[in-house]
Amino acid sequence: MSSKAFDVVVIGAGPGGYVAAIRAAQLGLSVAVVEREHLGGICLNWGCIPTKALLRSSEVFHLMHRAKEFGLSADNIGYDLDAVVKRSRGVAGQLSGGIGHLMKKNKITVVMGTATIPAKGKVSVKTDAGTEDLTAKNIILATGARARELPGLEADGDLVWTYKHALQPVRMPKKLLVIGSGAIGIEFASFYNTLGAETTVVEVMDRVLPVEDAEISGFAKKQFVKQGMKIMEKAMVKKLDRAKGKVTAHIETGGKTITEDFDTVISAVGIVGNVEGLGLESLGVKIDRTHVVTDEFCRTGVDGLYAIGDIAGAPWLAHKASHEGVMVADLIAGKQAHPVKPESIAGCTYCYPQVASVGYTEAKAKELGYDIKVGRFPFIGNGKAIALGEAEGMIKTVFDAKTGELLGAHMVGAEVTELIQGYVVGRQLETTEEDLMNTVFPHPTLSEMMHESVLDAFDRVIHM
Repeated sequence: MSSKAFDVVVIGAGPGGYVAAIRAAQLGLSVAVVEREHLGGICLNWGCIPTKALLRSSEVFHLMHRAKEFGLSADNIGYDLDAVVKRSRGVAGQLSGGIGHLMKKNKITVVMGTATIPAKGKVSVKTDAGTEDLTAKNIILATGARARELPGLEADGDLVWTYKHALQPVRMPKKLLVIGSGAIGIEFASFYNTLGAETTVVEVMDRVLPVEDAEISGFAKKQFVKQGMKIMEKAMVKKLDRAKGKVTAHIETGGKTITEDFDTVISAVGIVGNVEGLGLESLGVKIDRTHVVTDEFCRTGVDGLYAIGDIAGAPWLAHKASHEGVMVADLIAGKQAHPVKPESIAGCTYCYPQVASVGYTEAKAKELGYDIKVGRFPFIGNGKAIALGEAEGMIKTVFDAKTGELLGAHMVGAEVTELIQGYVVGRQLETTEEDLMNTVFPHPTLSEMMHESVLDAFDRVIHM
């Protein structure tokens, strides 16, 4: 048994954890990171990065089938699923390896093992070589989350998959059921549907992508249906009967229960925080529905103990976790720290078409009592979108009619996950409609639609 002292011990090396460690090291603090699986956490290894690699392959496959539209020819178009997955895993491996390099570069001690917190300021790590004890004035919990599994819908890796199974499929589904239409569910539905799976999406809420603006959700749904997906809203999978090579799903919809057979099911019904086995309850940490309760600075209420990222609750986004990591490291080092504002964090979904948003939806802004102005601009009115062959999409902006504050921005269409950051910066800088209208956007670009949407909100739109 060994014992080592540090200024900061970070438990979990996902985006929030490793960023917190690097920032703390930059500030001259001695840092240790404890990780039980992979450097980079779920995001780099099993989430954000490998799924985008898969989706890129399906996007290219989709474009190859449209070759004739662009004056090109492509015959015998096909795919090798094993090769697609191999590329995805290679991308994840490359980035995970890069985290190891960053740890060495910043002289951060990495301990691979399972951590518990037996007392305030102490971390015990069970490693392959035994138990290692660490002490620190500050401990940062960044243990992330895992897929939620509902009774009767548990994954088995064969007929019923979680996101991990879907990233390394044992076969190409022929008839696929996706339970849940949040970002994870709809991205996998988009990937497998594009590659030819007959895909059904079941969503318990009244619309797909339920956290998005209702108008954007509706637009996206039309595109999914046009691509051949079957969308069932206000529906619930009550039971799965498993047999050799098939699953019979009992789906409650419209007051009755129907049954349908599938060869593969992907369950994407949310996540639960990894709070078990850490000893948090005995420390007095408050936990609400598997997530640690914190204040705006990620403090748990226990002196020197912080929680960041997915374990600390919504929004469950890697970039939110990373920003919290920097904030907490700055706070520990005595620097000025700025709390994360959830309403200013962009959400991105990499289905086809892409969906991105920041701030309040139109409905939420009204609910909060704002007198609003709403602008819209369609992709069909943009020269670059037409040249790209991506004329299906829309950009929507919501403003406070009294002050001109940008309350929210919502997009669906090609590359909107890249465009959204323009509005994110605008919100951070407290930009008004006048600032945005007086900004010169380059031509020809998709970003011009961002300008036109603002102009439309104030009855000044040019190209519509």
